[in-house]
Amino acid sequence: MKAPPVRELFAVAPPGLEAVVAAELLALGIHGQVEQGGVAWTGDDTSLARAVLHLRTASRVLVRVARFRARGFPELERHAGRIDWGRLIAGSDAVALRVSSRKSRLYHEGAIAERLMRVIDRPSAADDDEHASADVQLFVVRFFRDECVISADAAGPLHRRGYRLQTAKAPLRETLAAAMLQAISWADVPLLDPMCGSGTIPIEAALVARRIPPGLATADRQPRSARMLHWADFDASSWDAVVADARAAILTQTPVAIVGSDRDAGAIDAARANAARAGVGDDIRFERRALTDAPIPERTGALVTNPPYGVRVGRSNALRDLYAALGNLARRRLGGWHVALLCADRRLCAQTRLPLQSAFTTRNGGLTVELLHATVPEAGEP
Repeated sequence: MKAPPVRELFAVAPPGLEAVVAAELLALGIHGQVEQGGVAWTGDDTSLARAVLHLRTASRVLVRVARFRARGFPELERHAGRIDWGRLIAGSDAVALRVSSRKSRLYHEGAIAERLMRVIDRPSAADDDEHASADVQLFVVRFFRDECVISADAAGPLHRRGYRLQTAKAPLRETLAAAMLQAISWADVPLLDPMCGSGTIPIEAALVARRIPPGLATADRQPRSARMLHWADFDASSWDAVVADARAAILTQTPVAIVGSDRDAGAIDAARANAARAGVGDDIRFERRALTDAPIPERTGALVTNPPYGVRVGRSNALRDLYAALGNLARRRLGGWHVALLCADRRLCAQTRLPLQSAFTTRNGGLTVELLHATVPEAGEP
């Protein structure tokens, strides 16, 4: 019996979130090595399947295909010609390439892609995260100091859970919402998002609370499509076993109150529709409320939100009152609660007058943002 392959695996992390992704992998029993841009480890197909199904904060999971040095196009084509591309590209599937090159003799990324496509000899497709197709295999090609590393994308962009078909203004990526929850160690306490938009933070919280992996964030709990299932050398039974184990661990309902509110009726309608598609519509209470009238769960919990950014909407001064109102809500009604907010402007966040500390810095919508968090002092505390 042929031994299962041991693969070089890499979970791509959003900028600044490598440690968050590493902690999530560790919780899955995977000990990885933090590197710039993600976390590397070696594992079998079961390890790969668990990462693809369960990772909430990673952008994608890559499998190393080849590593070699090339200082000219003949070398590149010679090494690429030794790769068994057929085991990774099924039938008439198309290929997309994402090429980067730094400090290398081969620096023209378009020319590198052209030579590789000539060797692969398959139809080409655009590298498009938002419209990724299950019939397109993405290869990530990275040149650095003349060393070329080629990796195959195992499952497409992991932030595309499949439930968010309706969005409010400036939607938050699902992976970043999950990272916000993980960074403050949210678990087993009520959650409130008083500016929930299309509901991404409450939905991700409900998935965590019910132990639903993001790869099963559908109403019928069918798993996300995964490119690796098309690979000739991938053990599909390992995927089936991981999916079965995950389904068996799902709770029938959330054990804590999860509440989302927003002043915009359209946002609440979108949030409810998205939650229903994720199969957690009955686990979240969505209400149309102004921030100052936010529905507060009875037990002490966590307020986690992505408020408007002054940089984003071009009216920073007008938002000062909003941030001040958020701080007033916390101090007057949420003593002992944990508050976490994504912040693009520290001057705005200072208006909350909360003792905020930074959990991480990353990018969102082209902006540098920080997750700031604090425990709200109880009444009478300084």
